[in-house]
Amino acid sequence: MEINELKEIKGGAISGTIINAIVRSVTLALELGRSLGSALRRLKDKNKCKYS
Repeated sequence: MEINELKEIKGGAISGTIINAIVRSVTLALELGRSLGSALRRLKDKNKCKYS
């Protein structure tokens, strides 16, 4: 292939790797929100786990 032909190549659609990264990011954000909400509710209700 010549340089001019190489310049005309365009990338494909969204790859599986990018979709997987987005899904993992959303899952992580939801899990962090769940953990933070649980911690705040425990603090509000004064229901703390004691360390042994």
